[in-house]
Amino acid sequence: MNRRVVITGIGAVTPIGLDAQSFWDSIKAGRHGIKMIDEFDTSDVPVKVAAMVKDFDPLTVMDKKEMRRTDRYCQFAVAAAKEAMEDCGSDLKDLDPYRVGVIVGSGIGGLHSWEDEHNNFIEKGPRRVSVFFIPMMITNMAAGTIAMKTGFKGANYATVTACSSANHAIGEAFRNIKHGYLDACVTGGAEAACTKFSLAGFNNMTALSKSEDPDRASIPFDAERDGFVMGEGGGILVLEELEHAKARGAKIYAEIVGYGATGDAYHMTAPDPTGAGGAKAMELAMEEAGVSPGEVDYINAHGTSTGLNDKGETGAIKTALGDAAKTVAVSSTKSMTGHLLGAAGAVEAIVCAKALEEGVIPPTVGYKIPDPDCDLDYVTEGARAKEIKVALTNSLGFGGHNATLCLKKYEG
Repeated sequence: MNRRVVITGIGAVTPIGLDAQSFWDSIKAGRHGIKMIDEFDTSDVPVKVAAMVKDFDPLTVMDKKEMRRTDRYCQFAVAAAKEAMEDCGSDLKDLDPYRVGVIVGSGIGGLHSWEDEHNNFIEKGPRRVSVFFIPMMITNMAAGTIAMKTGFKGANYATVTACSSANHAIGEAFRNIKHGYLDACVTGGAEAACTKFSLAGFNNMTALSKSEDPDRASIPFDAERDGFVMGEGGGILVLEELEHAKARGAKIYAEIVGYGATGDAYHMTAPDPTGAGGAKAMELAMEEAGVSPGEVDYINAHGTSTGLNDKGETGAIKTALGDAAKTVAVSSTKSMTGHLLGAAGAVEAIVCAKALEEGVIPPTVGYKIPDPDCDLDYVTEGARAKEIKVALTNSLGFGGHNATLCLKKYEG
């Protein structure tokens, strides 16, 4: 049994908007959220910029007691889920609760809680470690908390595949609905890893940009790119079986039609330089969707602003699309959001859904200097008004995890 799957609700908490609409407005306007770090002292860390969520108040979605027992990444997920559920226009209580799932990914989980409680352990002893430390830290708690708040009892788990976590979550939700195991699913990802400890680790493996110019820090495909900019936030989508969505008169943003997942089996952190795994993920997503490379209008690239990723992904796109790679529009919205790690795929799936709905191709901002190894159309002139019918969105994670989603404009 193959059923059609549509997106009927979206929610986002990001460095460029605390809700989905303000996030999308910033994307269209080409506004980035990269700032000099002032939340903690960076005098002994060579990384000076990040894309952090500003003015987020978890008390808008939970009380003080729950806030104290919930990590920041989970708070982002809960806030985005609340918005997505309100946006979908239904509490889905007409469905069997065991037919509505919650699948939410995170690459790292409760890093803030881990650091805070480790400090308590070192400074005050083991008895001062919070009794809530473990549930605050574990990566599945976003999915668990959303389920407790909504009452949904279907498939409930977390995908943990580094920067591919959210794309894998959405892909799993899509397949569960398509093949009849669920009728709807709350899905996406959340991450909150902008801490000094985290920056030190990513910096020491030479992954982060050392630029002190926020406008030239996250510059995917630019010849001067020197690493990604850490971001944080959450994105949640409500996926629904088409006939149920139509029956209740739901607003439909876009249709998910394909999902490809592969592994590089190559290196802990570096992508396979041939791009074979990423290319195969795109090919599998297009195959499931029943679309040819020439039908793909837009690709939201993983586009991290690292030397290896951007070169390798460019090659992967050429491999997957062949001659069509010369004309497809490609952009990296990480140029505006920074890299949300395990949440990246979720906010980028929202970007693709809105791009299909409104006929706007998002830009790659900050780009100035061409790289001969990166020679596709990266939409560097600003947002481009153009009707698009098919979009791919790529996520490529440490460990060689590749995930691609294929979305289509909903046309009934």
